Amino acid sequence: MEFSADISLPAGDAAQREHAKARLYVLFQAGGWGSLLAVETWASLTFPEHDEAKWGLATTLAVIVISFASALLITHFMRPLMERWRWKQLGWRHLLPRLIVAAFAMSGVWNLFVCVWLHGIVGLPWNTKYALPLVLVLQVLYFSVFFFSWLCLYYFYHVFDRLNRSEIERFRLMTSVKEAELRALKSQVNPHFIFNSLNSLRALVDEDPARARKAVTQLANLLRYSLQSGQLETVPLEDELDIVNDYLALEQVRHEERLRLRLDIAPDALQLRIPPMLLQTLVENAVKYGISPRPEGGEIEIVARNSGGALRIRVSNPGQIEAKGRESSTGVGLRNAAERLRLIFGERATLVLRSDRQPSQVVAEAVIPLPTH
Repeated sequence: MEFSADISLPAGDAAQREHAKARLYVLFQAGGWGSLLAVETWASLTFPEHDEAKWGLATTLAVIVISFASALLITHFMRPLMERWRWKQLGWRHLLPRLIVAAFAMSGVWNLFVCVWLHGIVGLPWNTKYALPLVLVLQVLYFSVFFFSWLCLYYFYHVFDRLNRSEIERFRLMTSVKEAELRALKSQVNPHFIFNSLNSLRALVDEDPARARKAVTQLANLLRYSLQSGQLETVPLEDELDIVNDYLALEQVRHEERLRLRLDIAPDALQLRIPPMLLQTLVENAVKYGISPRPEGGEIEIVARNSGGALRIRVSNPGQIEAKGRESSTGVGLRNAAERLRLIFGERATLVLRSDRQPSQVVAEAVIPLPTH
């Protein structure tokens, strides 16, 4: 039986943003086409010499309302087509011809609908002294301007929104990296850890001077990496493994045989990039909450695979996630790690903590999508 806890970020902010965008879209649609409807109504009432006025006031108003309502529907149903065709991702060079063609096509559909509905189905007389083809061409040209303007405004809004979100994501990423650096300094180079390491080193100086010298080097490597990694967005998995090995070597001085390690790293995964201190955070949690509290200790297993277009890293240790102390202590750190993954690699990146009851194991698994070329 397996207990699974997904610690990916909640989608509340994204849902709220999409709801606000939907409300803004409705407001602009109603306001824009409503304004044109009001202007056209005013013109028909103010200038009775318009040919449409010969139909009578009520009929004229009905024609205007139907015309602009159909224009609103045409623009509304154009949105999913633009999404499907991925026009919002195009540059101006490729987008502009598409917008022009789309504007003429939308105007043609609109004029065809209005003519067929009003003059074919409803049976309103064609009150114009000009030839029908000429009127249709002029109408298509006239309303293509409105549709082209709508398309440009719609595209401008999404360009601005995309740039705005990119800027926000960039600042959030910068903030997250800085916070990660501070968390790394606090969790990996905290006074308690240094105190334990120095005590272990003091005992080793007399017992095993060679090992003591090596441990000093490992501690220096860990301190240097913790200070420098905060300036980087990603590092190769191999570099992270090196510092994790130094960290575990220092912990083994204190835990001795109680701390055992098993590595299963695919060679093609070593140069793949991960956020700095990600693996270190998972391993430290495994030592702190899976090995230290158990008199008999246990084995930490680190597995890394390049599989299915993603780097999959799994850190396992003895224990159960239901323990309140562990759950409350690791939640913040792993959620922060999940946030960094999402900001750097997108929504497909995940970090999941789960508990396998048979055998009693806690597994933290990070999935990092690989870039596609």
